Amino acid sequence: MPEEISRPNIIFIITDQQRFDTINALGYPYVDTPNLDRLVNEGSTFTNCHVTAPSCAPSRASLFTGQYPHTNGILKNADRWTKSWVSDLADSGYHCVNAGKMHTFPFTTPCGFHERYVVENKDRYLEGRYFFDEWDKALAARGLTKQQRETYRKRDDYRDRLGAFTWDLPPETQSDNFVGNLTKWWLKTHPKEDLLFLQIGFPGPHPPYDPTPEALAEYRDREIPLQPVTEEDLEGQPQAYQAMRKHNNEVDHDSVVLPLNPTEAQRLDQRRHYMANVTMIDQQIGEIMTSLDEQGYLDNSVIIFTSDHGDCLTDHGHSQKWTFYEQVTRMPTIVWSSNGRFGEGGRKIDELTSLFDLGPTILELADCSVPENFMAESLLPALENKEEWKGREFVYAEGCRDGNFISADYQTMIRSRDWKLVHIAGSDPLDGGSEGQLFDLKQDPDEQVNLWHSEPHQSIKHELINQLFEWRVSTGFHSASHYAMAR
Repeated sequence: MPEEISRPNIIFIITDQQRFDTINALGYPYVDTPNLDRLVNEGSTFTNCHVTAPSCAPSRASLFTGQYPHTNGILKNADRWTKSWVSDLADSGYHCVNAGKMHTFPFTTPCGFHERYVVENKDRYLEGRYFFDEWDKALAARGLTKQQRETYRKRDDYRDRLGAFTWDLPPETQSDNFVGNLTKWWLKTHPKEDLLFLQIGFPGPHPPYDPTPEALAEYRDREIPLQPVTEEDLEGQPQAYQAMRKHNNEVDHDSVVLPLNPTEAQRLDQRRHYMANVTMIDQQIGEIMTSLDEQGYLDNSVIIFTSDHGDCLTDHGHSQKWTFYEQVTRMPTIVWSSNGRFGEGGRKIDELTSLFDLGPTILELADCSVPENFMAESLLPALENKEEWKGREFVYAEGCRDGNFISADYQTMIRSRDWKLVHIAGSDPLDGGSEGQLFDLKQDPDEQVNLWHSEPHQSIKHELINQLFEWRVSTGFHSASHYAMAR
């Protein structure tokens, strides 16, 4: 590879709560995503990439530290997170900029960046309720009151909306438009950097699902298929998940109230708002790529697109995330490059990968050393089509008791190509046994039939539980040994 392209500009785009099935070019024809389609068709897509945590801060902290939540200690939102591998990029000569959401805590910690333009969750009702980010300040400067839970609650139909509203203030003030415009402003006004690491964090399509009326108009009559919610699915769920359904019906989170039996019209309306928000983000990505090109960055750049976790959108009878269904764990993960760095475009890489594997990938792209304590594994061999790269045998994710997962202490997922097991600890199941889920993904890809108590499947269940135990021990030892060496 010629020396002049050995160190690319790296543009890392992370949306919030975007499912895999939200991109036209990845087999979902019900959504308009021409700019993401370009990245797919000209780049490489990891089609089996899964998160390490089913909520914002733990997933992002894992991604930016190369550690699992149980080894970096960031298990829930508002756990203190101030350090990341961005510092390594900065030390190596990259100018590091964040525009939009990172979900560090405190929100404004540098976390290795030279510049941060912080835009956090659309609806901050718990932690950060009185934190004023760049978006809040811009709205206040225009004399506008932000649409959020406190205003939505005044609507007579609030409990029936499933978090789906239109953004009725000026279109440019909608959060994703604001972050896109902020990014383009920075690119236009800041002197060109020799090496740029630009992290763009879109707040959407996380709820409130709030496209502008103009964006929603394109989806008003669009037919979008919905996965049926069956009694077998609901009755087979662990008690902790059933309790979470009830909690999300009684308590609103992010302006979403979950009806226990939503109508098809309610579900479809929510899905249309969500997809319209995805299209808005897609448009901003296209405009950002144009700005990158105009400022001379795109000639030698790698663009990485992903999200921090998905959203059930009432599939399986659940609101938002906090579970380990594929709708939550499987991420759209695309790597695009200029100048033929990774060969032919349009590649689909189907092996199992973990979202935090993007961290060491970025470090290696930047010619930085990957820290020995990382548990994440670089995907660069996959991008370079090296025969020896085989992907992961298992991927893991975990979550602890928080304001939503309220009826158990801890849950852990292990997933292979063909099987998924979820182990739930610290709950009080009615039958006195352990709680969990076991899915045969080959026979039941929609995860409708929980085999946790199925007698013929106890052998595979215990094999996976044993593997989960080995993972916890080995990762705990790995983390502890490197911590001891660094003291």
